[in-house]
Amino acid sequence: MTGAVESRSPAPVAARVFSDEERQALYDVIAHRRDVRNEFLPDPVDEDVLRRILGAAHAAPSVGLSQPWDFILLRDPARRAQVRAAFTRANEAAQAMFPPEKRSAYAALKLEGIEKAPLNICVTCDRTRGGPVVLGRTHQPETDLYSTVCAVQNLWLAARAEGIGIGWVSIFDEADLRPILGLPAHVRVVAYLCMGHVKELFDGPELEARGWARARTLDAHIREEGW
Repeated sequence: MTGAVESRSPAPVAARVFSDEERQALYDVIAHRRDVRNEFLPDPVDEDVLRRILGAAHAAPSVGLSQPWDFILLRDPARRAQVRAAFTRANEAAQAMFPPEKRSAYAALKLEGIEKAPLNICVTCDRTRGGPVVLGRTHQPETDLYSTVCAVQNLWLAARAEGIGIGWVSIFDEADLRPILGLPAHVRVVAYLCMGHVKELFDGPELEARGWARARTLDAHIREEGW
């Protein structure tokens, strides 16, 4: 040996084996995840808990390890009032898109918790992150957006495990949110989330409980070898 550090190629290590209880806990969290609108409590989210949840989001897979997401934390009531006004404008336009017989049912739905939840999070995608050519995006450029959605799902499940509800508000014109949040042109809004503690949740999808739609079975979505 000459004292030089020996070069070694990276190699995988033994995969962790999870217990029956750990596996079941994961499936339970997935099964009991809900899209929360009206059940938020006013209690603030503890900063350590928030860091754990954001850490889970940041651990999501990303194309080319680009990690294109950012998390804009919104607590200011005045700014959130601006966001809610943008939602209200879009929601009125959305209601008019449905057939007349559905509009009253639509109007009765609670579709956001922007001001009721103690914290809002806007999850964005920086479409320039990783440079002009990103491994894995060469033929599917939208995979950076998909990666950011994976981060949202991680965040949602981690929050549920912590006893915290998440509501995804999608009824916006992105152009209305941009000046409120000061977003650069190359950054896209992927998800606007409401976050807060919950004690009560619907026992299943709320839209199904309210008769808006029915969930389909897994078998209806499984195909073999092709469409």
